[in-house]
Amino acid sequence: MAISGATPKRSSLSSVFSRAGFSNNKKKKRCSSFALSSGSSSSMGYDYMDDEDGTMEMVQLGADRPKNVLILMSDTGGGHRASAEAIRDAFKLEFGDEYNIIVKDVWKEYTGWPLNDMERQYKFMVKHVQLWKVAFHSTSPKWIHSMYLAAIAAFYAKEVEAGLMEYKPDIIVSVHPLMQHIPLWVLKWQGLQKKVIFVTVITDLNSCHRTWFHPGVNRCYCPSEEVAKRALFDGLEESQVRVFGLPVRPSFVRAILSKDDLRVELEMDPELPAVLLMGGGEGMGPVKKTAIALGDSLFNKQQNKPIGQLIIICGRNKSLASTLESMEWKIPVKVRGFEKQMEKWMGACDCIITKAGPGTIAEALIRGLPIILNDFIPGQEKGNVPFVVDNGAGVFTRSPKETSKIVAEWFSTKRDDLKRMSENALRLAKPEAVFEIVRDINELAAQRGTLAILPYTLTSSFANHLFM
Repeated sequence: MAISGATPKRSSLSSVFSRAGFSNNKKKKRCSSFALSSGSSSSMGYDYMDDEDGTMEMVQLGADRPKNVLILMSDTGGGHRASAEAIRDAFKLEFGDEYNIIVKDVWKEYTGWPLNDMERQYKFMVKHVQLWKVAFHSTSPKWIHSMYLAAIAAFYAKEVEAGLMEYKPDIIVSVHPLMQHIPLWVLKWQGLQKKVIFVTVITDLNSCHRTWFHPGVNRCYCPSEEVAKRALFDGLEESQVRVFGLPVRPSFVRAILSKDDLRVELEMDPELPAVLLMGGGEGMGPVKKTAIALGDSLFNKQQNKPIGQLIIICGRNKSLASTLESMEWKIPVKVRGFEKQMEKWMGACDCIITKAGPGTIAEALIRGLPIILNDFIPGQEKGNVPFVVDNGAGVFTRSPKETSKIVAEWFSTKRDDLKRMSENALRLAKPEAVFEIVRDINELAAQRGTLAILPYTLTSSFANHLFM
């Protein structure tokens, strides 16, 4: 699925193994107080030894320790990292020090092209949406993406293996469609499939790529019934599938400030209804045109006063933010850059305008915000439009003029429509999803029992396992 003209570059195996705690010394080594990757003060011992066949084995000593949870993600779109961090935070809130949570992009840290360059390639392709559309659909057939992933695995098997071994996971959580196949192959050739729990958390809300579905997982957490049906169609068993919703940061679920208090904190007008305009993390889409149209439609020329206020989140697009800040506005307008407390801005507003990103939609539903979708990425985001519109939680239009007209009507003559959509949004929301996911993982861990001795071996060959 990756397209680039970059020259392949492999990571040094010796440096990777060194990071994982191994060397070529044939003597048996003991590390009596191995510091955990997440910085925990807990200590545990490991034996390192070379077998006669040249493999290296690490055996953990002692069972009374926190379990290591390795969350695999990639910064191809902000939703994967957001979901990973939401799961991490929910684990900490629910179980405290029982788990060490490690969020990593193993591809970027341990491999070479094209895996370590997926973020740049993805951004390039979504800016040229037809290119992304072709890549998405052409790699959907199982035989195509299986061959692609097998080729990648054969080239970077050792690096991925050592990358996983550095964190010695008891549980692996994948929040990216390309993070199932190769790690599961690693567990298979190490003989750890029945010892290490592997779960997938799908972060696409309604339509998604088939690489999400792997029959070797212990659980596949689906955000909607539609995705669950596709998982079953692709060969997963009902016992493997759970439908909890999309994991959203606990701060959205457990926010305590009221809308009035938030508007005071954020220095917004306490009386005027507010619309939140977003362009994603990169400030993409028709943000400027939509903002100008809203500035006109939310000003009542007859009464010479505003009927609403506008909050614009420009993300990392500093040029856009600078342009909008320099403009003259007839209505109250706040221009913001990249925000880490979106729960506050959403909580202070009455509706939202955004592209059809799954994370933003899930967060808006929790806040009961009627949604105007103004764009979508072909493939994984296309199905999010009917998910919102058909459930009465919002509308879709690519026209900035039409968008501004709808908001103006919601804030004046069609307040009942705004209220009804807000109620529908709340009914569609699944605020407890992230907590239900980590609780279910915890139950899986309890069923698996204590992992007192967990061997990891650096294998000498991988190719024989690819198609087994």
